[in-house]
Amino acid sequence: QVRLVESGGGLVQAGGSLRVSCAASGFLSGIEFMGWYRQAPGKQRELVASISSGGVTNYADSVKGRFTISRDNTKNMLYLQMNSLKPEDTAVYYCKAVRGRYEFWGQGTQVTVSS
Repeated sequence: QVRLVESGGGLVQAGGSLRVSCAASGFLSGIEFMGWYRQAPGKQRELVASISSGGVTNYADSVKGRFTISRDNTKNMLYLQMNSLKPEDTAVYYCKAVRGRYEFWGQGTQVTVSS
């Protein structure tokens, strides 16, 4: 089992920055993929950024150049640095890990960007 706990969300003005974190614990061997997803009210959950076990990153077009995903394997942490935030970035941000056919999700952290 893998436990994921997000933190770092909050309220920020448009143009500001925020970093959300995801602490992973449990049986972490073999994790192939980790990513950040978000879900705004009334919308489907969408992939924001991902990073493979080999360090390959992928970003949604809407956040390219503004967000950076990173991981610290020594601390079992996943991060999402968010710069130049926009009101449309407002959502609950979730951390996800994948091992084989299994997916693990955190409980989410709210990010609100005011205009």
